[in-house]
Amino acid sequence: MSREALLVPPEAQLPRTFNRIMTSHPDFAAAVEQLGITVSDAGPLDDKTAQLIQLAAAAGIRSEGAVHSHMRRARQAGASMEELQHTIILLTSTIGLPAVMAALSWMEDHSK
Repeated sequence: MSREALLVPPEAQLPRTFNRIMTSHPDFAAAVEQLGITVSDAGPLDDKTAQLIQLAAAAGIRSEGAVHSHMRRARQAGASMEELQHTIILLTSTIGLPAVMAALSWMEDHSK
């Protein structure tokens, strides 16, 4: 995945509110995109690993939108559905079964 597509891949179906805010606040959008590029470039992790970590964090804070986003990005970076599911299942002892089941259901809904 190119660094330019880090925040908003062109084929992404993004929520209306996200699109509206990012369009009406271009300086904010550019700053958020640059932050993503900067932190991605700051260390040795490849895109797939970074997206799986962000997927786990999204599940941990119970953010359905972020789970969808990082699931999509992890798939674009080469992660299989099995890797995505395993990433979430590994969280069971940390965030609990209900949160894990919620994240898995969001992933399932998004993958249809």
